[in-house]
Amino acid sequence: MNKYALRWIRLAILVISAGVLLSSCSSGVPDAEKEKAKLALTPISMMVPLFQPQPPTDELMRELNEKTGAELNVQWIPDDIYTSKMLNALETNTLKQVTYVRQIDYNLVKNSIRSDMFWDIGPYLDYYPNLKTLSKDTLNETMLDGKYYGLYNERPSSRQGIMIRKDWLERLGLKEPTTMDELYQVIKAFTLDDPDGNGKQDTMGMTDRNDLVYGAFKTLSSYFGTPNNWLLSKGTFIPDFETPEYMDTMNFMKKLYSENIMNKDFPVASKQVQRYMMISGKAGVYVGSLSDAPRMFEEMKQVNANADLTLINHIQGPKGYGVWSIPHYSGLFLFSKKSIKTQEELKAILAFFDKTMNKDAANLMLYGQEGKHYLIKDGQVAVPTEMFQRMNAEVRPLLSLMIANISNPNLLKPSEKGQEPILQKVNQLVADNESMLIHDPTVGLSSLTNDAHGTELGSIMTNATYNYILGKIDAAGFRNEIESWKNRGGAQIIKEFEEAYNKSKTAAR
Repeated sequence: MNKYALRWIRLAILVISAGVLLSSCSSGVPDAEKEKAKLALTPISMMVPLFQPQPPTDELMRELNEKTGAELNVQWIPDDIYTSKMLNALETNTLKQVTYVRQIDYNLVKNSIRSDMFWDIGPYLDYYPNLKTLSKDTLNETMLDGKYYGLYNERPSSRQGIMIRKDWLERLGLKEPTTMDELYQVIKAFTLDDPDGNGKQDTMGMTDRNDLVYGAFKTLSSYFGTPNNWLLSKGTFIPDFETPEYMDTMNFMKKLYSENIMNKDFPVASKQVQRYMMISGKAGVYVGSLSDAPRMFEEMKQVNANADLTLINHIQGPKGYGVWSIPHYSGLFLFSKKSIKTQEELKAILAFFDKTMNKDAANLMLYGQEGKHYLIKDGQVAVPTEMFQRMNAEVRPLLSLMIANISNPNLLKPSEKGQEPILQKVNQLVADNESMLIHDPTVGLSSLTNDAHGTELGSIMTNATYNYILGKIDAAGFRNEIESWKNRGGAQIIKEFEEAYNKSKTAAR
């Protein structure tokens, strides 16, 4: 063999070897890329409330992870027990990296925030394209001692209203109530006049639960014209329970209770019990969040295909129309310093929330997957009837992970066409509530005594309210409880709110 032939053989061997090597490398690329991508994901542990029977599907969670570069480990806690679970994690210092705190529970964690258990995220917000667009007004509502500790989950100012069995109204020849007296007459008829037509007196007019805020009491109280937590009169703060309108509300509830036209166990009943009574046809009036109506209606139809529901929000009281409102956030995502040890970890988690506001992620969380949960018609989101049930069950739980879920400009707009009629009605009434809001004048004001002891002191008046409705104490006994509230710290809360109010007025000049 001459030297030229030998050279060609050696060259061929090199080419073949290179080909094998390239082939080997090529076949390994996908796995390597997958491992690389997996390593790049940001692991995030979270605790959030669950308002639906089941958490979102694994498919939706995987897609959310892909769109945000995260590896979420979410602990979904049923809403009924969320506060106690959250407080237990706080007390035992076993918080996840991110913990959702409901607005109504915010005072319960303020001392922990002041004890340096959570990150101040204010200095970081401007470094993220979406987070820096968050509403300063809403952030200021969440502010504590001049700092921002949480990313907010938005909600309308008020979703409160009344759900009534429309088919029962029609069977009894009743019209939708427009006054408190008419509402009472409907509740009474739904108990006594056999609204389901089965020949038995086995229905209850109104169903309620052990919650004076999100149950029936506070919304009915709005209709009577009660202030929202506090009345501000000439620089003086008066607690709502010291007003005659609050007493009017208690008397109304006491009448329903004593006449057995509402469920007698309401002081201990859960929201699930309250919902069950409505869904199963045992009760015909539900006062609470109108956002619960679509799912409740869907479940009612599964029990009784002929069941129908009407929604109302205009009940005229002595002062006209009104409904209590909350700040523009329903809760906050707080960031644990124990579980998030470095600024780099915090920044990576904030980056996840920033990405959730991107168009693809935000619309996935709000609407689900196009073609499966919704359709696009004329550039807007339409949810046909055949998709509505799937969207409600699978996608709606993701709302618990969203920030800026109303004002985010990247969200697609819902279409009125092709939308479930009951969902249209909810949206109309929630928007209409904006015209008659009763605001809490202490929003944005601080009282250290209220932060530290407000919940404990509040239980005095909560118990007194229940005891009055149940007939265990009279008006004089209720007034004695007010004095007890004042003597044990309530008077100091009033003083501190007045000082904070006067300070804010001076600063505004």
